Amino acid sequence: MKFALFASLAATASAFHAAPSARFSTAVQVNELELGNTAPLGVYDPLGWLDTEPEAFERRRAVERKHGRIAMAAVVGTIVHNNDIEFDGYLSPSNNLKFSDIPNGVDGIRAIPTQGLLQILFFFALVELAWMPASQYDGDYG
Repeated sequence: MKFALFASLAATASAFHAAPSARFSTAVQVNELELGNTAPLGVYDPLGWLDTEPEAFERRRAVERKHGRIAMAAVVGTIVHNNDIEFDGYLSPSNNLKFSDIPNGVDGIRAIPTQGLLQILFFFALVELAWMPASQYDGDYG
């Protein structure tokens, strides 16, 4: 009986041993001109812009990269706000509106005063036109 117990413990202990893995390189070899090229379909360009407007391709790629980063930051902000993690203090002291008074979800935009929405839009314009211009194609926005 003791031998059977010991044998079963030894057999289950091998399940926690790491399996040997083959060594392989994780280096990515990418040709910048073939980004978006998916075998066997090729480049996905349903409107044919790559053929008709090749000079605009780099700009579209830079704009997509920039807007993707902004969207990721917006998702993090939404997750934080929906988990009721808010700033202390007032969003608008003149309207006696605290950050905690802003409802979650889409209804939150309706609770912000008009002057606050204008400030947000002006900040978006600053980011779009000056801080992260679409003419900067390298993607290094700081």
